[in-house]
Amino acid sequence: MLTNDQLDHWDRENFFHPSTHLAQHARGETPTRIVTGGSGVYIEDRDGNRLLDAFAGLYCVNAGYGRTEISDAIAEQAREMAYYHAYVGHGTEASITLSKMILDRAPAGMSKVYFGLGGSDANETNIKLVWYYNNILGRPEKKKIISRWRGYHGSGLMTGSLTGLASFHNKFDLPLSPILHTEAPYYLRRKDKAMSEADFVAHCANELEALIQREGPDTIAAFIGEPVLGTGGIVPPPAGYWQAIQQVLDRHDILLIVDEVVTGFGRLGTMMGSDHYGMRPDIITIAKGLTSAYAPLSGSIIGDRVWEVLMRGTDENGPIGHGWTYSAHPICAAAGVANLKLIDTLGLVNNAGETGAYLNARMAEALGDHPNVAEIRGEGMLCAVELVKDRDTTTFFDADEKVAPRIVAEMVKLGVIARAMPQGDIIGFAPPLCLTREEADIVVDKTAQATRAILG
Repeated sequence: MLTNDQLDHWDRENFFHPSTHLAQHARGETPTRIVTGGSGVYIEDRDGNRLLDAFAGLYCVNAGYGRTEISDAIAEQAREMAYYHAYVGHGTEASITLSKMILDRAPAGMSKVYFGLGGSDANETNIKLVWYYNNILGRPEKKKIISRWRGYHGSGLMTGSLTGLASFHNKFDLPLSPILHTEAPYYLRRKDKAMSEADFVAHCANELEALIQREGPDTIAAFIGEPVLGTGGIVPPPAGYWQAIQQVLDRHDILLIVDEVVTGFGRLGTMMGSDHYGMRPDIITIAKGLTSAYAPLSGSIIGDRVWEVLMRGTDENGPIGHGWTYSAHPICAAAGVANLKLIDTLGLVNNAGETGAYLNARMAEALGDHPNVAEIRGEGMLCAVELVKDRDTTTFFDADEKVAPRIVAEMVKLGVIARAMPQGDIIGFAPPLCLTREEADIVVDKTAQATRAILG
């Protein structure tokens, strides 16, 4: 693609884009989309295209675009006090207020909130705190953390190790020890097709138990999981999965870290995914929906039993040696306060449940009988369409055919943004929580049209 456009040229010459084919982009073989505005569920680019963003950025613009309530709060905070650190007891009205608002919405048994900027750094914090916790308890060998294949928990060194997707490991020398992986609760892709869902849940729990026994229960510190697998395919767990996993963790005194970066603050039709599935977290990771991505902010919600040990540790060793310069940044905290108020005012949690159910039902009606659709699944305002070469034998397309990316590219031409998920031909949807039924119809209709254009 040849262009004389100055901004496009600067982009290719200067900007290192994440999760991008670097060589193709630098050579001009892939387009640059320069986004200039947005309102509700729509974004606009500088070429005048108006696109329905059915993935809310990256699962994150929960309140929708153009919310002046949040942008005004950011501006007001910047004028009043743009920055001060949170070290040695310092705080701002915004950071203190947001901490209380989060805990008011968190599951029972949670105590404090530590703030960062993104989900990756929050999970880095969680790993350090888990290690600190066991050192204070005199269990220096209890340090390994179990994640799941296809889980997503970040792209740093340790958080990229937690992530169970090959593209985040290959050529990066990951995963690092002491991170371990166990089976994903992905019923469609089970090896034994004769298994019922209940059998598969028992299998997942048994696989976890076997891993713990091989490694030694006294070496396992924590288990981390998303309530619904996100980037790994948008896969809700089979019924009873989390209860079965919790029993294994309880048996061996293993902490549960619930990664709610995607599911927190309404996406499943409940305020938190932990409550949706009856989970009992010791630590919760939050980000994305906390500010609807109007400003970068993450958090680690620390449970009571962990907090008690952290306090004991500082009595024994002095101030805890962990902190980020931008922890509890007041501008970001102000965005969080305004965002959580807006979620309540607009009734977005209920809308996510009701309109999300409508989106999933309409998608099943439109594409459920297509010969190349293996499964349509979702929960709340999450939906996925998984494509196969042969649905009777669950034979998958060769990755080189790029079926889902081609469909998603066709959808953009039709005015809708979806996401081609990694490690499979899966079309993912995570619209803003303000999506209406009329907008859900557009998403479904354009998905069906694009699917038939590519696959017939």
